[in-house]
Amino acid sequence: MKPELKREIITTADGSTTIHLPELNEQYHSKHGAINEAQHVFIKNGFRHILDQQDVKELDVLEIGFGTGLNAFVTFLEAETKDQRINYVGVEAYPVAFDEAILMNYSDALSNQKKESIFRRLHESDWEVPHEITPGFMLTKRKQFFSDIQDKDAFNLIYFDAFGARVQPELWTVDIFQKMYAALRPHGVLVTYSAKGSVRRAMQEVGFEVERLPGPPGKREMLRATKL
Repeated sequence: MKPELKREIITTADGSTTIHLPELNEQYHSKHGAINEAQHVFIKNGFRHILDQQDVKELDVLEIGFGTGLNAFVTFLEAETKDQRINYVGVEAYPVAFDEAILMNYSDALSNQKKESIFRRLHESDWEVPHEITPGFMLTKRKQFFSDIQDKDAFNLIYFDAFGARVQPELWTVDIFQKMYAALRPHGVLVTYSAKGSVRRAMQEVGFEVERLPGPPGKREMLRATKL
């Protein structure tokens, strides 16, 4: 989201912080709990699900909307517990400034202050080049509009965490999901917090098999799409 919009750091219902854009009444994560949303949508129903389905030496993850780095951080923590190697690519058109990102309280909220240096490293890393955050976690951040993504058969898992369709409907179209479908390998999975009927139908139109799943706190449902 364009940086000239007013931005406020707020505390969500689970005690973790996010960035709120008052002019749009929109935030980077759910006000019902930023960490709860990340863990439910992307870790439980994405990361753990794909590892249950596939035995991969290195998991290739694409995040649509790198934002505050929360999803990358919780993925790192989860991968560490499973000794799973990760190649993580985060795409963001309007990166969050480092000085703003480090005000997020994720390591404290997760009672994992020892990993604060990892969170900082996610944001200190230069854009457009791969960085070895640890020997098992490679990060590449790309400053890129989602409409310009051209990856083919490159990822096992996509975290689709764009701003909501209410404020950016152009990010939830058939054209965008066609790019997501192309970027995934066969049997790859895309997960998102959204459960809108128009989003589900756009996914189905490009060939995804789509499941409705119970949503995180504050949302009745979410979507998981599989490339057959």
